[in-house]
Amino acid sequence: MASKKNVREVALYLLESIEKNQAYSNLLLNDAIEKNKIDKKDIGLLTEIVYGTLQRKLTLDFFLKPFIKNSRKLEGWVLQLLRLTLYQMVYLDRIPERAAIYEAVEIAKRRGHKGIAGVVNGVLRSIQRDGLPSLDAIEDPSARLAIETSHPEWLVKRWVSQLGLEKTREMCELNLTAPLQTARVNVTRISVEECLTLLEEEGFAVESSPIIPEAIKCLRGNLASSTPYKYGMLTIQDESSMLAAYALGAEKEESILDACAAPGGKSTHIAEKLDNSGSVISLDLHEHKVKLIKDNAARLGLENIEAKSLDSRTVQEHFEAESFDRILLDAPCSGLGVMRRKPDMKYTKKEEDLTRLQGIQLALLEAVAPLVKKGGTLVYSTCTIDREENQETVKLFLQKQADYIGNPTFSERMPEAVRPLINDFELQILPQDFGSDGFYIACLKRKVD
Repeated sequence: MASKKNVREVALYLLESIEKNQAYSNLLLNDAIEKNKIDKKDIGLLTEIVYGTLQRKLTLDFFLKPFIKNSRKLEGWVLQLLRLTLYQMVYLDRIPERAAIYEAVEIAKRRGHKGIAGVVNGVLRSIQRDGLPSLDAIEDPSARLAIETSHPEWLVKRWVSQLGLEKTREMCELNLTAPLQTARVNVTRISVEECLTLLEEEGFAVESSPIIPEAIKCLRGNLASSTPYKYGMLTIQDESSMLAAYALGAEKEESILDACAAPGGKSTHIAEKLDNSGSVISLDLHEHKVKLIKDNAARLGLENIEAKSLDSRTVQEHFEAESFDRILLDAPCSGLGVMRRKPDMKYTKKEEDLTRLQGIQLALLEAVAPLVKKGGTLVYSTCTIDREENQETVKLFLQKQADYIGNPTFSERMPEAVRPLINDFELQILPQDFGSDGFYIACLKRKVD
């Protein structure tokens, strides 16, 4: 049976790997749980320590700084050990400080030598004795918010300039919390009520979504391990992401292109809305991701999806002009709306990434635009909340493309709960609006003449 000591050592290994290799925390965590045979009762603690330490890294470093004489001489693993221990001391009420410090010193002895163990003990005991430095000393409100909520200062300042300080604060604070798992019921196979009943019988705590009619929220358990998931009755998907299929408004027998489709959540939603009629062509650049789309479609029993490996910037070489009734372009983006799911992401992004991405987004929009039939719909979506990638990209596209306008019927197609957030033909969801991912949708129409 794994002891709590093992849990902290595994947490230390994971935090090192994430920082060194820029690896995704969720993939590494699942792998480590399996390899180290972590006891079921300890998985929650391991997850909490790893994600919590990642989420709060900049705040923890601010607290540690006065107590570390020469941080440059400190080995990377020692700093990670101090971070994860301080995280437990400050944010986890159920773990006594003395126990957290004792475990850290024992790990330092095993991993290093007496000198390192002495440093770890000294730093942590000093914090225990003297208390944490105050954040009030940081006068600039954006800089203070950045440290308080552990977001890079350039990002907080950018958001404050776009959204204002209060909305930025709400978003940064929410980014520190774990999101609920949500799923979309495959209503071609089962009703939402029947699916909820099946899940409850299996021991899941679930409820229907107040936003999306076919969505459910999971309060306890992992729906990917459920029988309804196995038999294609549901798909794991965020509620915000589900809105893209609503915006598209596909009707029976229509021909649809999903230009950046993997892993297939939106493609399968569109196919379900077509009630297995018409056709959905789902493209992705990478062959292994195309397999994910095919696997999802097969699991859900959807036969109207054709998945292909293709760079969507070259679509005009493969499809004739005006081939599709509607096109969805869920474009590559910075992903700033999904930070709650990927807490390590915020430390690796750079401001110039956003400008570079806008170039790709525009190129994709311009490539797919001629493939929409006259009078047809083009939906542009991202899982970011940044104006440059969203409103500014669409504005630039419309300036260049005289045959496209904002779609005036956008609001009519959307679920009632989100309509107040729609501004003409655009929708920007912030994470705090519904507790879902940050997401942007622009609904465009190709002129008839």
